[in-house]
Parts: sequence; C-alpha cells; structure tokens
Amino acid sequence: MPFPRLPDLPSIPMRPEELVRQRINRAPSPLLASGLPWVSVMLASLAAFSPVIASAPVLPPLAFMVFLAWRMLRPSLLPLWAGLPLGAFDDLYSGQPFGCGIVLWSAAMLVMDTVDNRLLWRSFVQDWAVASMLMAAYLVLSAGIAGLAAAYPLPLVIGPQLLVTLALYPLVTRAVALLDRVRLLPLRTV
Repeated sequence: MPFPRLPDLPSIPMRPEELVRQRINRAPSPLLASGLPWVSVMLASLAAFSPVIASAPVLPPLAFMVFLAWRMLRPSLLPLWAGLPLGAFDDLYSGQPFGCGIVLWSAAMLVMDTVDNRLLWRSFVQDWAVASMLMAAYLVLSAGIAGLAAAYPLPLVIGPQLLVTLALYPLVTRAVALLDRVRLLPLRTV
C-alpha cells in the first residue's frame, strides 16, 4: 500500500519585502520611516562603549559615518539642523569635549547642503570622495580640539584611524541602504 502524498507547502519568499507586499492597502509606518535614521545614528554613537583597548585611536567615528551615509543616501530625510542634536548626543558618549560634535556635525551638514546645491547628479565615487574629505577633516579637527582641551599637541597617530574610516565607509553605506529598505517596509494598514 503506497503512502499518501503530502500536499506541497507554499514557498516562502526570500526577501521580507516580498512577504509584506502580498497584502493590499499597506504603507510604511510613519514612526519607523522618520525615526529610524535618528535612532541608527544614536545607536552608532554608543559604539564608543565597545571593549576595544588600544594605545592609539583605531575605532572609526561610526556615528559620523552613519550620519554622512544617511545624508548622502536621502538628502531630504535629515533636516539641516540635525547636526546639532545628533552631534550633542555623540559628544556625550564619544569622549570628545562637549561642543566638538555639535560644531563639526553642523558644519558637515552645511557642507553637504552646499554640495547638494552644486552637484545635482552624483555617483557613488563622488559621494565617497566628499565623505572622505569630510571624515578626514572631522578626524583631524576632533584630534586638534581634543589636543587643545588636554593641552597636548595634535597627535599624528590618527593615521590608522583615518585609513580604517575611509576603508569602512562603503560598508557603512551598504548597511544604511539596508536600513533604508527596512524603513520603507509597508507595515501599516491604510
């Protein structure tokens, strides 16, 4: 006597977007759509609590990199004044003198606004070049401000940190692009 044949199971889509898109009348959650960039930058600011012990700075400024990646990917998502509160939050956890992040993040937002007005169409290489200049300026100025606060001259040991920062920026951009896809998932019923 042959065994009865089991019914075929429905296939599960590979991507979460396909699973959610099967339903009609769905829209992205407004809280997730507007809050995820802010929360992701704030969580990246907490990377300073990682248990890395080194005699020289090697950890890249992850929060600033995420901030730049969001600004490059979605220019209108973060307002021009976003550098002030996010820089202040980063100052609380990064160990920099308070006000360093506020000034440098706000200046980066102004520079990015100028770049957006000058270059209407950009490629990833141009974005990486602009972000590299901003990250290099951020690291040098942060080290200089910290040196002034500690009465110690600008250290030349930020070279490895700068190289790691420039090399990791495409990975951070990719992670932010994935977060952007999560941000726009249609989760709310219309």
